[in-house]
Amino acid sequence: MASRQTLIEGIEHAIAERWDEAHRIAQTDEDDRDFCWLHACLHKIEGDEANSRYWYRLSGHSYEEYADPKTELASLKAALTYCRGVRGTAR
Repeated sequence: MASRQTLIEGIEHAIAERWDEAHRIAQTDEDDRDFCWLHACLHKIEGDEANSRYWYRLSGHSYEEYADPKTELASLKAALTYCRGVRGTAR
């Protein structure tokens, strides 16, 4: 199981448009809903709607939830940072 910090690094790669690194990290824990969310967002960015929707279903989020993938990545990162920083529940 990959760590929250690893997922945050994957999000940072995506924000910096380092797609290969971000995708590699997204694939490290396909049973974790947040990793699936990152994976879904990456496929949305690359225009692969069908694959993106598959990963959104696993993440518990929807394709339509965010219009802008960069905003979505920032929201995912903020949610993880809040989870780690305020609540102290790093997985």
